[in-house]
Amino acid sequence: MARVDDKARYYLERAVPQLREFESKEIFSKDEIRTLVQKRTEYERLILSPNASPSDILAYIKWDCSLEDLRAKRCRRLKIKQSTSFRSQSRIFQTFERGLTKHPASRELWRAYLAFAAQEKATKRWRRIMTRALRMLPSDSALWVMAGRRAAGDGDMEGARGLFMRGCRFCTSDPLVWVEYARVEMEWLKRLEKKRGTEAFSASVSAIAAEAAKADKEKSRNVYEEGEGMALFDSDDEDGDGDDDDEDGDFSNNAILPKSLVSDPLAKNKKPVFSDEMVRKLAATPALEGAIPRAIFDTAVKQLFFSANAAETFFDLFVHFSATVPTAQPMLVAHVFTIMDTQYPNEAATWNCRAKKCLMGLNPNDAAFPRALGTALKIVKEGLADTTDKVQLAAKSSAWIDALLARSESGLDAGLRAVLEDTRRKLDRVGQEDAESKAGVEG
Repeated sequence: MARVDDKARYYLERAVPQLREFESKEIFSKDEIRTLVQKRTEYERLILSPNASPSDILAYIKWDCSLEDLRAKRCRRLKIKQSTSFRSQSRIFQTFERGLTKHPASRELWRAYLAFAAQEKATKRWRRIMTRALRMLPSDSALWVMAGRRAAGDGDMEGARGLFMRGCRFCTSDPLVWVEYARVEMEWLKRLEKKRGTEAFSASVSAIAAEAAKADKEKSRNVYEEGEGMALFDSDDEDGDGDDDDEDGDFSNNAILPKSLVSDPLAKNKKPVFSDEMVRKLAATPALEGAIPRAIFDTAVKQLFFSANAAETFFDLFVHFSATVPTAQPMLVAHVFTIMDTQYPNEAATWNCRAKKCLMGLNPNDAAFPRALGTALKIVKEGLADTTDKVQLAAKSSAWIDALLARSESGLDAGLRAVLEDTRRKLDRVGQEDAESKAGVEG
């Protein structure tokens, strides 16, 4: 216990300069400072004890953050401009490091650390933290998705693709990374569709072709090749100067397209300037027709986690972009449905997709919607008779029916609402009958 007290005293002494500032500028009274010291001492002893848990460390950090918020509010009220927050920020970062030294495999701590770094806009530090987290927890799907989506949000699609492909390599037990990778690619296509017919679209197409030609010229290795390291970010030096400026850099040095797309003859052009005719030809490149999300799905089909439910997740994802990606979306939906209809013809997910496919792209106020709804409900009825899991189909059908019934603001037709409510009651009875039959068998 003496050793714990000595360590606690060391960290408490490092907080003395800030406490003196609080007293000299009258941000806190002497009694409040005395209470702060007592509370910090308790937390220091708690997290330094051998049986300290990640929740104890997070509780200490939460208390430190609330103290910093109170300091900032009082400084604004007292109009004190010379009180800085860097000491508190540095101490919180240090507490996270101490916690991860003791619990390096704590997903909760890593996520809280990343959230705090993002909140403080410490971009370079966030990247270093993410790199360390992925090295420690390479099979954590949520971390790969977080890293890839942040890269895509910063406009670095090359880096995002590299991160997602690495994540797909490590996370083969669930479809999360694969689905989110496809979602990011669909969002990229959505942004390109908005530019279609403008000079910006031509510039984007030219950039894609230039990057593909460069990748082909340099013969960059595919991220699935063996012997690949874990250099996730360009600024991946953990022993650097610790600069936390918000300068953005590339997230990765990976090729922007898979080999099948890099080797596409339409994507090659060694000329530095692209003519209008070449841009028109490149507009038909597979990448702009949804080849990348299709390749993601085709690779996911070969994984152990793939099932009818996983395929339905991809189906719903592609359907979501029906209005924003009109060029590639119909082909993608048809491709996913073909795989489901071939491999899982009697699964509840396949029957549910058959029903939802009838309503794809239709608004409840459209003239064609009532007929399409009738066809969809007929398919649900047929599916309940043929599917391998009636209860699951009833639950899935109830979900999209509830979504339609929730559209009260859009003025759903009274007749349609009555039909949907009646169908909803019948689906509920399917679940009740199944539960009663199971209870009878057990009895």
